[in-house]
Amino acid sequence: MEHYRKLERMYAAAPINRYFKPTLTIGEGEAEVRIAVREDLHHTVGALHGAVYFKAMDDAAFFAANSIVDDVFVLTARFEIDFLRPVSEGEIRCEGRVSGESDRRIEAEAILYDADGTVVGRGKGWFARSEIRLTPAVHYA
Repeated sequence: MEHYRKLERMYAAAPINRYFKPTLTIGEGEAEVRIAVREDLHHTVGALHGAVYFKAMDDAAFFAANSIVDDVFVLTARFEIDFLRPVSEGEIRCEGRVSGESDRRIEAEAILYDADGTVVGRGKGWFARSEIRLTPAVHYA
């Protein structure tokens, strides 16, 4: 669907992603984010920093939520994370999936895996529709 491709291009255009170098794939009510684990993403004891866990989980859940909204940008209103295992090499892969929707919020869950397919983190986010239109001005093209 063209909406998903436009969201993927919007994500790729975000300046922060020049540093993290993630990839994003979107489907109906779901999204997947992949990030290669590099030493410059480690904390001082040699494992992936929790900020990278959060980025992968928030991005996957966020774009799962925005996949079902085709007129405005959604905003993360709240996000909860469970850190389950450290990761020090390979790649992380996060699957986000919409799990509920109301008039005001979209709920999405995220499961983070290491390169072996072991669950290393779980998250849940609540997303609100903003007044920011999805237009070429926000790289939605």
